[in-house]
Amino acid sequence: MYRILIADDELIIRQGLRCILDWNALGYEIIGEAANGADALQLIIDQDPDLVLLDIRMPQMLGIDVVKHAREQGYQGKFIILSGFTDFKYAQAAIRYGVDYYLTKPIEEDELLETVKEIAEHLSQDAKREEALEQYRDRAKGMILYDIMTNQADYEQLKYTELYPDADQYQVVIYEKYSHNANRTSYRFSDLLKITNEDNNSYDNISIDNNEVLLLKGHFILQKFQEFLEHYDREQKPQMNSPLDSLFITYGRTVDRIEDIHISYQEALLLLQRRFFCEHHQHTIGYEQLPQENAIHDDILREENLQRYCELLSGYIQAAKRNQVAETLKDLEYQLYQSGSDIPKIKLFLTDLYLSIKERLSHLYHNAKIPFPGNSEIIDFISSRYYLYEILLYFTEQFEMIMRAIGNPSSDSVMDDIIHYIEHNYMNNIKLENIAPLFGYNSSYLGKIFTKKVGEGFNVFIDKVRINHSKELLVETELKVYEIAEKVGYRNVDYFHTKFKKYVNQSPAEYRKQNKLK
Repeated sequence: MYRILIADDELIIRQGLRCILDWNALGYEIIGEAANGADALQLIIDQDPDLVLLDIRMPQMLGIDVVKHAREQGYQGKFIILSGFTDFKYAQAAIRYGVDYYLTKPIEEDELLETVKEIAEHLSQDAKREEALEQYRDRAKGMILYDIMTNQADYEQLKYTELYPDADQYQVVIYEKYSHNANRTSYRFSDLLKITNEDNNSYDNISIDNNEVLLLKGHFILQKFQEFLEHYDREQKPQMNSPLDSLFITYGRTVDRIEDIHISYQEALLLLQRRFFCEHHQHTIGYEQLPQENAIHDDILREENLQRYCELLSGYIQAAKRNQVAETLKDLEYQLYQSGSDIPKIKLFLTDLYLSIKERLSHLYHNAKIPFPGNSEIIDFISSRYYLYEILLYFTEQFEMIMRAIGNPSSDSVMDDIIHYIEHNYMNNIKLENIAPLFGYNSSYLGKIFTKKVGEGFNVFIDKVRINHSKELLVETELKVYEIAEKVGYRNVDYFHTKFKKYVNQSPAEYRKQNKLK
């Protein structure tokens, strides 16, 4: 519907204009009235109607002045000037401001009808032209963004176009649906950050190889994005139907120059390709988590490494050394993460590793009737997994099944292994639900056993281990408190302060000062 404003100082004329035509049938709706020129101008600026029926003689401001000031403030809509015969000179002046329609009072129904029909046709044509221009503009912008992302843009020429993404800072974000079984993502990026993107000043977006790519522009949107990441980083698992529950997000570094945007894009893209290495329920991954270039190697998949891991894991399984099995798998995970190999090659390596372990133990324990899955089942399972943690969890479950088949270790020895594991991994993000599968238990049952055997809860025990190690670092090193917090597994230094004071009854700084003097 096209929107109309009626402006005339005579109430009877305004009422007559409302009733003279069936505006809705003609595709119009009347959004307001004004009885003087000043009110008419204000409504034009505030409401931006498509059409204004405007009396030439108005109190406070003449109609011609209303037109003039409205045009100066950017109003692009249509005017129909209403006047008496003696006001024609004003109508002539209005023409200079782009007023094409002039009707004399009293208004004739047929004349007004033909005029508004003609205006409706012009408005429709204008809308089609604007839509076509916008489509071409979007296509041009998309091509430019593609060239910028892939470092193929002519930056000197680009500076002289209206499509130049001018800002003081840039960052590239790529997002896709989190669940591989979902049909589509259910949230727009602007919904996530609770921002608007008027005139594309906050971010630009483009689809590249079926990936949704965003170019964040300026300090405001970058700060909003950082707050977004920090908020969901505090959630161990996104709530059902929350925005992050449906999305997986990667992001490159922040850059100051348009010429460096491609660096941020390449990092975000590489992270998307490395999604295989993400943890359970991990929805975001940033450039900080990329392996260092000088640390990347591709020799982990060699035959000698396959045999080495096979021997280690087979030996630990036979000895029921769950802790060593867990640590070996952790080392394997790290080595694969640092590898520059393709994901299909890594899956093939892991398949060969499990089949080699199966073959070796089947030969050694042929009388144990170990319920191994068939080779085709193993191959299908590993090749169809989206994440490395799924495969390693499968290994853990299988190895636990083997250990139970060839022996029956007590819960006491398992608890010793768990405590040993904590003592050597307290600096990592240890959670009960992650440890439990490593030792063949569900998290709820293991929590109860742990509390009963150790005499305190799992999280309390980890906190005490971390605080004890932090006390050593406070006395024996010159590390800053926030550095010590990170080394013992606390990402938030304020949270570390709270925990330290709870268990030591003084702040880290006070503890250091008191014990350094001894």
